[in-house]
Amino acid sequence: MTATQPAPSTIEELRARGRVRGRLAFFGPAIVAAIAYVDPGNFATNFSAGAEFGYLLLWVIVAANLLAMLIQTLSAKLGLATGRNLPEMCRERFPRPVTRVMWVQAELVAIATDLAEVIGGAIALHLLFGIPLLTGGVITGVVAFALLGLQGRGYRPFELAIAGLFGVILLGFLSTVLRIGVDPTAAAAGLVPRFEGTDSLLLATGILGATVMPHVIYLHSALTNTRIPATTVSERRFLLRYQQIDVLIGMGLAGLVNASMLVISAALFFGSGVPDTDTLEGVYAGLARVLDQPAAFAFALALLASGFASSGVGTYAGQVVMQGFIRRRIPLLLRRLLTLAPALVVLGIGVDPTQALVLSQVVLSFGIPFALVPLVLLTRKRDIMAELVNRRLTTAVAGLAAAVIILLNGFLIWRTITGV
Repeated sequence: MTATQPAPSTIEELRARGRVRGRLAFFGPAIVAAIAYVDPGNFATNFSAGAEFGYLLLWVIVAANLLAMLIQTLSAKLGLATGRNLPEMCRERFPRPVTRVMWVQAELVAIATDLAEVIGGAIALHLLFGIPLLTGGVITGVVAFALLGLQGRGYRPFELAIAGLFGVILLGFLSTVLRIGVDPTAAAAGLVPRFEGTDSLLLATGILGATVMPHVIYLHSALTNTRIPATTVSERRFLLRYQQIDVLIGMGLAGLVNASMLVISAALFFGSGVPDTDTLEGVYAGLARVLDQPAAFAFALALLASGFASSGVGTYAGQVVMQGFIRRRIPLLLRRLLTLAPALVVLGIGVDPTQALVLSQVVLSFGIPFALVPLVLLTRKRDIMAELVNRRLTTAVAGLAAAVIILLNGFLIWRTITGV
């Protein structure tokens, strides 16, 4: 909280607002975090999966979404239990050389995150209005900076703005799903775990890599640590229950969006011979060709909302990372320019935007262990978490999830580097 922000409301003050309005005030952090799960990287991987394999990998989206629920719950719980965020706890608990390395890789992750999100927004502006990609990247950066400016008025305006953009994404895809003929039998078969060759395994790994984002693991703990003060055990448990519901709703809606992307692609593009469905521009053209222009417009508008919102959330996460790991803050405008610059360079020199977006997901894969492993280690310690410490089963499941995510992302990185 900065000096210009109003003091956070207490639990009793929020309860006094009434049954509905008071309870709604406890929700919001997970919706902000969920934006990272529907960023432009997800658009690329989910539509590619549906076009190439039909409904085959629908189960991967469901599995990734369940993992996201677990991981984001742990992050939110760490913030509630300690009053500090994950980077701050890493600095406190791990050796200084280790935290320096963690900070450097987290900054690289922040740059890769902004690369994907700014490129997504730039492509959307180009599709909708014909704006050049470089100009579109600048516009995306400016809008993200404006979103972050809402934080000066407290946490709620920022959360509501992000929730509004999330709503645009959700409605954009649900409106298209309701207009197409989804094969329920094939969709149900897609919920059965299986692969068809190495290519499907690689694409499944890409879906997972585009879903579990390291920067939002850091961020979620910062969204809950001082949002609503809790001074007693009962208050912390009360807030945890609401955060669990918040995560269930936020990650559930993100999973619905991701599943909708794959279902649309499977229903319209699988076996149709529509070219270039592995690019965002190709998906836009394919929707206009196979369905109609309104469907293509809904896709581009959802992509634009995703680019704007996820870029703002990504920059916010970068600020949390720097302040937590090295106790330094830089002006928000400078932070925005530093992370925006690589994306503008990529757009300015004419690198294929979709290819750059995919490569950014690989860089993000490198950062997952640095966020996920410390999160599991910290939330299992009673001296840190007190009454909110993980149960043994929770730690076991989270540890297994971390191992699976790390192994699959290692496979993705190896395939990307070697081409084997």
